[in-house]
Amino acid sequence: MELNLFNQQIAEVKCSYSHSINPRNRTKVTTSKQAANLVTPIWEDIDYRETFAVLLLSRNNIVLGLSKIGVGGVAGVAVDIKLIFQAALLACSSSIIAIHNHPSGNLTASDADIKITNKIKAAGILLDISLLDHIIISSDGYLSMADDGII
Repeated sequence: MELNLFNQQIAEVKCSYSHSINPRNRTKVTTSKQAANLVTPIWEDIDYRETFAVLLLSRNNIVLGLSKIGVGGVAGVAVDIKLIFQAALLACSSSIIAIHNHPSGNLTASDADIKITNKIKAAGILLDISLLDHIIISSDGYLSMADDGII
């Protein structure tokens, strides 16, 4: 007996990843400064509300894409670990760099920032997707948790 699972009672799930940039033109990221300089100019509402995203990287740190995970308010953003790794798995990422902004301009990692970073790192270990850094950006600069020894 054959079952037709994709009917009106069960929703079909479709997942996709597309890349329209010529592989020869992709950016390689080897420092936190390169990553911050890459995303800061295109970050929407950098001084207005917090946004969390992940930079998806290949095995040799070629940028596969940037995935926005969440948009919050002026003092925080909810981060769903499942959405981070959904994006990373769809892009076949070998590593990721977490990035979020502080609209206040304060480039200090909060306790909540450190806690979510540790959760992302632990989940990445299970999936063999390395968390290389967590960068906090503002219009005045950036903080790299890896460079500062936080992770």
